[in-house]
Amino acid sequence: MPSKELQNGLPAEVKMETSYVQNGETHHHSFEENGRIVYINNSYYIRFEETHEDGTVPITVKINPDGVVHLTRNAEQTMRLTFDSDEVTRANYKTPAGIMALEVTTEDLRVSYYDRPFAGRVKVNYALHVNQQKLGDYQIRLRFTT
Repeated sequence: MPSKELQNGLPAEVKMETSYVQNGETHHHSFEENGRIVYINNSYYIRFEETHEDGTVPITVKINPDGVVHLTRNAEQTMRLTFDSDEVTRANYKTPAGIMALEVTTEDLRVSYYDRPFAGRVKVNYALHVNQQKLGDYQIRLRFTT
């Protein structure tokens, strides 16, 4: 059982790297932010804000006890992705042109934790599809330390 401090929430240093390949072009983004981790109802929640030149985007990563990971980005267009190694998941992505129905195929998902200080890593490789057409291949590398 996690510590009482973790159940109340602890400040955390968060580093998230994302990369993706779309239409033959590779893109890479890296963020180092201060955030917070809390343990609620058997799940870990890592919350932080990505800082961009035009503002910030609130991010929440939820890690379920069964290893399923949820990523929520609350920008102009809210995106909620679910990463599950055992099944294809679906997400709706709201754009100015309307809602796109996405399919998320999780190809590799690994979560690990460390004690003293409490820390963890999340590795996700996935593909997004719209109408049976592949949008691209994506990677997320998340590290957090209290």
